[in-house]
Amino acid sequence: MLEIASSIQNKSTLKLVSRLCQTLNLEGINYCHWKSNNALDRSANGENDLDLLVGREDIQKFTEILFRLGFKQAKAPLEQQMPSVLDYYGYDADADKLVHVHAHYQLIIGQDRTKNYRLPIEKQFLDSVTQGELFKTPTVEFEFIVFVMRMILKYSTWDAILTRQGDLPNNARQELAYLQERVNWIQIYAHLQQYLPYINAELFNTCVQSLQPNYPIWERIQLGHQVQKQLQAHSRRIHILDVYLKIWRQLARMMKRRIMKKSLKKRFVNGGVMIALVGGDGAGKSTTVDELYAWLSKNFDTTKFHLGKPPRSLTTNIVRGGLKITRFFTDIVTPGKSSAPTRVYTHTPSEFPGYSPLIWHVCSARDRYLTYARARRLATNGGIVICDRFPLPEIKLMDTPQIERVVSVERQNKFINFLSKLEQHWYEYIALPEVLIILKLHPETAVQRKTDEKESHVRVRSTEVWELDCQAIDAHVIDTSVSKSEVIAQIKSLVWSQI
Repeated sequence: MLEIASSIQNKSTLKLVSRLCQTLNLEGINYCHWKSNNALDRSANGENDLDLLVGREDIQKFTEILFRLGFKQAKAPLEQQMPSVLDYYGYDADADKLVHVHAHYQLIIGQDRTKNYRLPIEKQFLDSVTQGELFKTPTVEFEFIVFVMRMILKYSTWDAILTRQGDLPNNARQELAYLQERVNWIQIYAHLQQYLPYINAELFNTCVQSLQPNYPIWERIQLGHQVQKQLQAHSRRIHILDVYLKIWRQLARMMKRRIMKKSLKKRFVNGGVMIALVGGDGAGKSTTVDELYAWLSKNFDTTKFHLGKPPRSLTTNIVRGGLKITRFFTDIVTPGKSSAPTRVYTHTPSEFPGYSPLIWHVCSARDRYLTYARARRLATNGGIVICDRFPLPEIKLMDTPQIERVVSVERQNKFINFLSKLEQHWYEYIALPEVLIILKLHPETAVQRKTDEKESHVRVRSTEVWELDCQAIDAHVIDTSVSKSEVIAQIKSLVWSQI
């Protein structure tokens, strides 16, 4: 307990990591940090994943602890998922860092795209652990055996070398040197003979030598094939199928990324979520959206949309072209009588804005619906969607039906009523997001911040949001009069709690 307490006081260790390790030990979870233990400081401060091997008897308790500490389970795309390996993410608000727990229930190793082999020594591995300053770790001999097997299967097979992925990275060479300096070779040979008899001492020694620089490539390929053959009884699939999957998945990955522009990032197991930020001018909507996107998109399938300025559809562009042509000929016949679209809040119901703005409102409504529908599909399929602005019936000046508001009853006719109903039709399909955040800022402060627009425009829109009754629409309210860092910290914590 004293060792754990001292690690918690270490400033470089994240509080969330300390709490996790302390809880695992207090509740007697059979686990260890099973690889890359030469860089435990990077795991402690959130720079590296926490690769934890957990005893099968404690899986349920381990999972409960993670959820209790605010971790959330995510899953990789189907082709990247591995049996008995799960991903959990927690958020350390004090350090503003995500903590990735890579939970392993079996020792599955191999090339990253297929992970085809299991080393059936999990029980012995966990029986050997000792408590360090923060993490439980296995004996260096067990760690070294697994490390060497991992490196051979990742970098010494013919397909790895053929695809120019056969060189050990620098961090792997550093780990190799770190482990070699500390192992007891007599213990290694004893472990191999007792637990992995099909990997004899001679084969293992050759594997270690092959990891050194300038080892002949052809001999490395032969050695990789021999190790695969010795581990075939513990493979997930036959060798030829594994090779096929490696090549296919590499090609498919390239196609998805470069051609289809498809995300290969993780999605949360409990489903996707749509997050919308609404606020007046100067409240920091766009900045906050960008910050959230940069934070979440590093690990998760995340997309952002601007529902205030949705992309124009083909239909809208055609209508826009028609309006321009109509306006051109109108200016020729009756100069000064054209009705170009103008800002909606510059009109009062007693003023008739012209038909072009009304048609434009219908097009904007349709584009906003199409953008919303696309965003909703992504969220329904498990992605995170962040919306800059969102149509709320309670906010009349932005992103909601405008025709009925800007045209007085006296000026309405059948065509205008038709346009009004058509505009409202598109908004009827737009339901509230799962997470609605209202950024509130006093109108006078907004005027001081937003100096690139007319003061009257900023004040009237900010006032509407400022006076909004947020309880009626189940929204989370954030006061943006404080510093930007405080606002972002509040919103990140809020979003993480709602995902």
